[in-house]
Amino acid sequence: MARIIAIANQKGGVGKTTTCVNLAASLAATQRRVLLIDIDPQGNATTGCGIDKKTLELSTCDVLLGDAVAADTIVSATEGGFALLPGNEDLTLAEVRLLEQAGRETRLRRALRPVVGLYDFILIDCPPSINMLTVNALAAADGVLIPMQCEYYALEGLSALINTVEQVRDSVNANLEIYGLLRTMVDSRINLSQEVSEQLVSHFDDKVFRTVVPRNVRLAEAPSFGKPVLFHDRKSRGALAYLALAGEVIRREEERAMGGQ
Repeated sequence: MARIIAIANQKGGVGKTTTCVNLAASLAATQRRVLLIDIDPQGNATTGCGIDKKTLELSTCDVLLGDAVAADTIVSATEGGFALLPGNEDLTLAEVRLLEQAGRETRLRRALRPVVGLYDFILIDCPPSINMLTVNALAAADGVLIPMQCEYYALEGLSALINTVEQVRDSVNANLEIYGLLRTMVDSRINLSQEVSEQLVSHFDDKVFRTVVPRNVRLAEAPSFGKPVLFHDRKSRGALAYLALAGEVIRREEERAMGGQ
């Protein structure tokens, strides 16, 4: 059964989609079966996998609204070695229509049931806001991975997201947990980055991944080539960081499995 991880932060520009695409590719490189779900109307994860979001016959929108099943909508992200449930701007329509429907918070969870056993990891790229699409992702997930920059306003946004996670846990997904916090776009030369990083570790302890994703030109330019950085420049600092993150995620799952025996 797959570990389902929603990658969320209502603050934009924190490396959320970058983390989704590159963690998916890095996990796939370790021979894990990975499905990436793009539930963001911007469709950047889809584009970053080399898929043209404007020519999709079916998308996550169709799956959420019950007009298609996940198995018929999933495509292969050949540049990344994983599967993709693609998304585009049609998801804006899905959000509006979901508001009118019963059981709207759990549409994604129910849609994934037939395919969840086919993968080791399912990663969900959420919109940069707390809306019905994000709630669907949180309702379907086992945990939330939160990418964040080490800056003052990021801490404010983090508390709001944690409150949302607690509300979803209390209402529709009692098993939801904070899976981990990932420090992104880190410039070690900036004192504030160090200070915020230390605050995160002191408050969240082992929930903070040891891996730190640096600012990296190769990582930033990889989406324009429609591929994860691992396939753009395998030796870049960005690629090495996400390979390290994949290693941490796998170790956490192995420890969880050992603890459950």
